[in-house]
Amino acid sequence: MTLPAAFLRQPLAHRALHDLSKGRPENSRAAIRAAIDAGFGIEIDLQLSADGQAMVFHDYALDRLTSEKGAIRLRSAAELAAIPLRGGDETIPSLCEVLDLVAGQVPLLVEFKDQDGGMGPNIGVLETAAAGLISRYDGPLAVMSFNPHSVAELARLLPDIPRGITTSAYRYGDWPLPKKTCDRLRDIPDYTASGACFISHEADDLNRPRVAELKANGAAVLCWTIRSPVEEKTARQVAQNITFEGYLPQHP
Repeated sequence: MTLPAAFLRQPLAHRALHDLSKGRPENSRAAIRAAIDAGFGIEIDLQLSADGQAMVFHDYALDRLTSEKGAIRLRSAAELAAIPLRGGDETIPSLCEVLDLVAGQVPLLVEFKDQDGGMGPNIGVLETAAAGLISRYDGPLAVMSFNPHSVAELARLLPDIPRGITTSAYRYGDWPLPKKTCDRLRDIPDYTASGACFISHEADDLNRPRVAELKANGAAVLCWTIRSPVEEKTARQVAQNITFEGYLPQHP
């Protein structure tokens, strides 16, 4: 399996084309519509509701992005759908809504946030909730996760959907994980076993030898998160495409 060419051609708007100054919160319908109108691909994040629904939201807690507090996983999908996002006039969308909105118009990269808490095997509910929707989607779509167990589960549930591992330098101070977990994940050991065909790697760590090794062996290399043309120029020396925010890159 290979990543479709559209994911290497159209820059991917990180959490969609968000801009609070224009009333477009991250992962919102407004940000998604703006990305479509501008012809950019879209990257979104999934979290799980209390009643097992896939919701498009980045954080584990509601505090930063809404006026509510507490874990998103403690609220039902209906409750989350009624919570306004800061900086706009919209609420938290479901994956079903977003798939209907994008409708194959641009590439859609779906990141499954780690539900285990430690990048371990306690996953499956979010993947199962999303898989039923994704399996019926018609358009360029790929899935990924930092948790390799999640990627392997997506390979089982969605064998025909391109999948990748979101990867990082795993600097100890940046991650609430044991050092041994950071040390293991840093080397991207699960790429082959999880059936991945791409990575999305931390932009300032793209010169890692393991990234070059995977690329030489056929892996597509995306990166996160680019915030200026200067950063983009540097990243593209290694990465075949970027995930961006805060500026508008050129694209075909």
